[in-house]
Formats: sequence, structure tokens, C-alpha cells
Amino acid sequence: MLYLVIDMTIVDIRKDNKYLDEYCKLCSLEWGMPKSEDEMYKYIQDKKEKILTGNKVISILGLIDNSSLIGFISLFKYDGDERNDLTPWYATMYVKSEYRGNGYSRLLNAAIIDEAKRLGYNKIYLKTNLNNYYEKFGAEYIEDLKCGEKLYSLDCITKNH
Repeated sequence: MLYLVIDMTIVDIRKDNKYLDEYCKLCSLEWGMPKSEDEMYKYIQDKKEKILTGNKVISILGLIDNSSLIGFISLFKYDGDERNDLTPWYATMYVKSEYRGNGYSRLLNAAIIDEAKRLGYNKIYLKTNLNNYYEKFGAEYIEDLKCGEKLYSLDCITKNH
């Protein structure tokens, strides 16, 4: 498969944090509960503080097109209460709806695998309730979790992405 990428870059959102507010807001809109404007502002401030000073987030990579954030993906030390024996976790893969269907999730997937490999990880883990989605990136099923999601692993060393 061939991807045409013009003026697109991958940035570390924690280091180039002009996209951090938008990342936090999009995470809330995609995976959180509805919030008032004031609640959203407080949520963003709290989440930014946790990202910048906490120990959960390893990396947040943003896909940037002409200085607009179009998607992102993260690497966390842990994700949820189950299987805390595993690390790191592939998390928050997101592409804005108007950009979906163009292969950008593949670019983000490749970027997070490269990031994990660069950081010395041989394998990363993810949990999802999506069926037959992450397998296209090479994810291998491990088990069903008590939360109802499925646990997968991605090999960072031998898999081509």
C-alpha cells in the first residue's frame, strides 16, 4: 500500500505542546462524558498537569498536517486496572473524522511502534472492544479482559508496519 504524505510530520505533543490543549479536549470528546465549557476548561488543565508531571504517559505523538493536528496516538506505562504486570500500553489512537479513510491510522501505528522500539521496548500492549481492527497492524490476541475488552500485543522488533 502506498501513502502520499505531503507536509505531514509526527511531533511529540509533550515536547511541542502547542497541540496539548487540543489533544486533551479531543480525548474528552472521544472517550469522556459530556462537559460544560467550564468543566472542559478544568478537565484540560488537570489533564495537562497529569501529562506533564505524572508518570503514566511515556509518549504522545501527533500527526500534523500544515500545522493542524489531525490525529494522535499515545504510549502509556499502564492503561486501566487490569494487567498492570504489562507495560507499555498503546493507547488513544485517534484520527479526526474528516481525515479518516486515508491511512493515517497506519502512519500513527507505525510511529508508535518505532517510538516504543526507540525507547527499548520489544512489545507493546493494547486493549480494545473493536473487532478485527488492530489485527491489520499485526496485533496478536492474548485474552479477554474482565472489563469486556480484548487484550492484544504488538511486536516492535520483528513485525513490519
